[in-house]
Amino acid sequence: MKLIYFHGFASSGASGTVQLLRKLLPSGQVIAPDIPVEPAEALPMLQQLVADEQPDVIVGTSMGGMYAQQMHGHLRVCVNPAFNMSSLSKVLRTGTHQWLNGRKDNEKTFRVTADTLRSFNQMERHQFDGVTPEDRELCYGLFGIDDPFVNSANAMRLFTKYYTHAERFEGGHSLNDKTLHKVLFPLLSRLLGDTFEQARREPLPDYMKWQ
Repeated sequence: MKLIYFHGFASSGASGTVQLLRKLLPSGQVIAPDIPVEPAEALPMLQQLVADEQPDVIVGTSMGGMYAQQMHGHLRVCVNPAFNMSSLSKVLRTGTHQWLNGRKDNEKTFRVTADTLRSFNQMERHQFDGVTPEDRELCYGLFGIDDPFVNSANAMRLFTKYYTHAERFEGGHSLNDKTLHKVLFPLLSRLLGDTFEQARREPLPDYMKWQ
């Protein structure tokens, strides 16, 4: 199974969530890119990655869930998607900030400018463009009832204007071990069946592969 994971704002492909996914899916492939700050750079980069990799499923959390929603034509799960990044003043503030996790380019800080906010706002106005009837069945939304950053009720209402599958769960904003086992993994098992279950099994030692 090939899973592409989109991280949240100020994080990276080396987040604790990514490490946990790789640990719990030892026979699967978890691809986790570092997402650029600027939406005009991030969205086409992620679309190209998905086109190149053709994953079995895309999982995105928070800002990553907002981007995952826009990967039309692919199976995707949006966990606490932040559809209104430009208005999340607790998260998206102008100034210089530190990355929460290590990045492949070794950059330690990043800048958010007024142009960054305008770029997010512009993208948000068009983020649901292009949703087809077929696509309505390919996107799943999971919304934590104790999310302190994203208003899950509002996000779910917006999501269900365009998509069929949405549910709330007992949990907060981030994917942790409990949410993975009790919420995300049962959904992926239902959607992918044996493909997902095989990814959860420990790979055979090399000496047994030839027997």
